Amino acid sequence: MCSLPTRGGPISVEPRVNDQIRAREVRLVGPEGEQVGIVPLERALQLAADVDLDLVEVAPMARPPVCKLMDFGKFKYESALKAREARRNQQQTVIKEMKLRPKIDAHDYETKKGHVMRFLKGGDKVKVTIMFRGREQSRPELGYRLLRRLETEISDLGYVEAAPKQDGRNMIMVIAPHRATKAAATAAKTGAPREREDEAEEAPSAAPAEPVANSGE
Repeated sequence: MCSLPTRGGPISVEPRVNDQIRAREVRLVGPEGEQVGIVPLERALQLAADVDLDLVEVAPMARPPVCKLMDFGKFKYESALKAREARRNQQQTVIKEMKLRPKIDAHDYETKKGHVMRFLKGGDKVKVTIMFRGREQSRPELGYRLLRRLETEISDLGYVEAAPKQDGRNMIMVIAPHRATKAAATAAKTGAPREREDEAEEAPSAAPAEPVANSGE
């Protein structure tokens, strides 16, 4: 028994248009979204020709398939513009890491807080790690107190996205920039207009797995 050769190739993701449509009848939607109803394919093609538009199969798996009257060339052009704009505005969020000791002195604390503020102003999240050593592990309240102090002092730039939690010898908290802070950072990098400062802030959510850039202890 011989096996037939297989052929591979790119699968088109574009919808069927006009004479490419194979259904005998279609559920027709007008150019403004109005429901025309189920009509024979020939009738739908004639209606498209009458208004100088294309018949585009927008829901091929429906029974019968749904087709809409539209300017397909204009639709493709506007879709490409939107996709390009979305890629341009897309910004990868990097999680920076800042490490502190529970008994950090005032000068070091201010220095590291300054780094955290700079990261937030740059639109990045910050993973703050309190490192406990020796007997310090029996005093977790020192870590909580330090993290809560930091949270309060940077509250104008960011919010706690992941609350403090113990992870072995360390205590970890994730801070994310406010929406306005991130918008300002994106505008500075892309030259786009800055969003209004009074927009609603992002709702906290679980921190996703993202690349971590260590800043050192």
